[in-house]
Amino acid sequence: MTIPNHAKANFHTLLRAAADGNLALMECLDTRTSEPRYVLCAVGHDGTDQVFTPFGHLADGNPYDAYSPPDPDNPQGFLTTGQVRSDNCLPTADDKGESGADPT
Repeated sequence: MTIPNHAKANFHTLLRAAADGNLALMECLDTRTSEPRYVLCAVGHDGTDQVFTPFGHLADGNPYDAYSPPDPDNPQGFLTTGQVRSDNCLPTADDKGESGADPT
Protein backbone atom coordinates (compact mmCIF):
# COMPACT_ATOMS: atom_id res chain seq x y z
CA MET A 1 0.00 0.00 0.00
CA THR A 2 1.18 3.48 -0.74
CA ILE A 3 0.75 6.27 1.76
CA PRO A 4 -0.87 9.25 -0.02
CA ASN A 5 1.20 12.38 -0.57
CA HIS A 6 -1.05 14.53 1.64
CA ALA A 7 -0.47 12.16 4.58
CA LYS A 8 3.30 12.23 3.98
CA ALA A 9 3.24 16.04 3.81
CA ASN A 10 1.29 16.25 7.08
CA PHE A 11 3.73 13.84 8.73
CA HIS A 12 6.71 15.95 7.64
CA THR A 13 4.94 19.08 8.92
CA LEU A 14 4.51 17.38 12.30
CA LEU A 15 8.20 16.40 12.35
CA ARG A 16 9.24 20.00 11.60
CA ALA A 17 6.85 21.34 14.24
CA ALA A 18 8.25 18.94 16.82
CA ALA A 19 11.86 19.78 15.92
CA ASP A 20 11.09 23.51 16.20
CA GLY A 21 9.24 23.13 19.52
CA ASN A 22 5.97 24.02 17.81
CA LEU A 23 3.94 20.92 18.61
CA ALA A 24 1.12 20.93 21.15
CA LEU A 25 -1.20 18.39 22.71
CA MET A 26 -4.63 19.89 23.27
CA GLU A 27 -7.76 18.53 24.88
CA CYS A 28 -10.59 19.05 22.38
CA LEU A 29 -14.18 17.86 22.04
CA ASP A 30 -14.99 15.40 19.25
CA THR A 31 -17.69 17.06 17.13
CA ARG A 32 -19.35 13.74 16.27
CA THR A 33 -19.34 12.00 19.64
CA SER A 34 -18.91 14.92 22.09
CA GLU A 35 -16.16 12.90 23.80
CA PRO A 36 -12.86 14.47 24.83
CA ARG A 37 -9.95 13.84 22.45
CA TYR A 38 -6.27 14.58 22.94
CA VAL A 39 -5.23 16.19 19.67
CA LEU A 40 -1.74 16.65 18.22
CA CYS A 41 -1.47 20.17 16.81
CA ALA A 42 1.20 22.13 15.01
CA VAL A 43 1.52 25.63 16.43
CA GLY A 44 1.83 28.49 13.96
CA HIS A 45 1.75 32.24 14.30
CA ASP A 46 -0.47 34.85 12.70
CA GLY A 47 0.99 38.13 13.87
CA THR A 48 0.89 37.93 17.64
CA ASP A 49 -1.77 35.20 17.65
CA GLN A 50 -0.98 31.51 17.90
CA VAL A 51 -2.73 29.22 15.43
CA PHE A 52 -3.23 25.53 16.30
CA THR A 53 -3.59 23.17 13.34
CA PRO A 54 -4.98 19.76 14.38
CA PHE A 55 -3.45 16.71 12.72
CA GLY A 56 -4.95 13.80 14.64
CA HIS A 57 -5.82 12.51 18.06
CA LEU A 58 -4.16 9.98 20.31
CA ALA A 59 -5.78 6.58 20.46
CA ASP A 60 -7.92 5.85 23.49
CA GLY A 61 -6.81 2.81 25.48
CA ASN A 62 -4.43 0.36 23.89
CA PRO A 63 -3.59 1.52 20.33
CA TYR A 64 -2.82 -2.09 19.38
CA ASP A 65 -6.54 -2.77 19.89
CA ALA A 66 -7.57 0.24 17.78
CA TYR A 67 -5.61 -0.37 14.58
CA SER A 68 -4.79 -3.24 12.24
CA PRO A 69 -1.25 -2.83 10.86
CA PRO A 70 -0.21 -3.75 7.31
CA ASP A 71 0.44 -7.42 6.63
CA PRO A 72 4.17 -7.83 5.89
CA ASP A 73 3.36 -10.85 3.71
CA ASN A 74 0.63 -9.13 1.67
CA PRO A 75 1.29 -5.57 0.48
CA GLN A 76 -2.45 -5.07 -0.16
CA GLY A 77 -3.67 -6.51 3.16
CA PHE A 78 -3.79 -5.90 6.87
CA LEU A 79 -3.26 -8.20 9.82
CA THR A 80 -6.41 -9.40 11.54
CA THR A 81 -7.06 -8.83 15.23
CA GLY A 82 -6.09 -12.44 15.95
CA GLN A 83 -2.72 -11.97 14.23
CA VAL A 84 -1.77 -8.88 16.25
CA ARG A 85 -0.37 -9.36 19.74
CA SER A 86 -1.77 -6.59 21.94
CA ASP A 87 0.61 -7.53 24.77
CA ASN A 88 3.48 -6.05 22.74
CA CYS A 89 2.37 -2.52 23.55
CA LEU A 90 4.83 0.24 24.32
CA PRO A 91 4.96 1.44 27.92
CA THR A 92 3.02 4.60 28.65
CA ALA A 93 4.07 7.32 31.06
CA ASP A 94 1.88 5.67 33.69
CA ASP A 95 3.67 2.33 33.11
CA LYS A 96 7.01 4.06 33.79
CA GLY A 97 5.74 5.70 36.95
CA GLU A 98 5.80 9.15 35.31
CA SER A 99 2.12 9.95 35.61
CA GLY A 100 2.67 12.64 38.20
CA ALA A 101 0.36 10.79 40.58
CA ASP A 102 1.37 10.71 44.22
CA PRO A 103 2.56 7.12 44.89
CA THR A 104 1.53 7.29 48.56
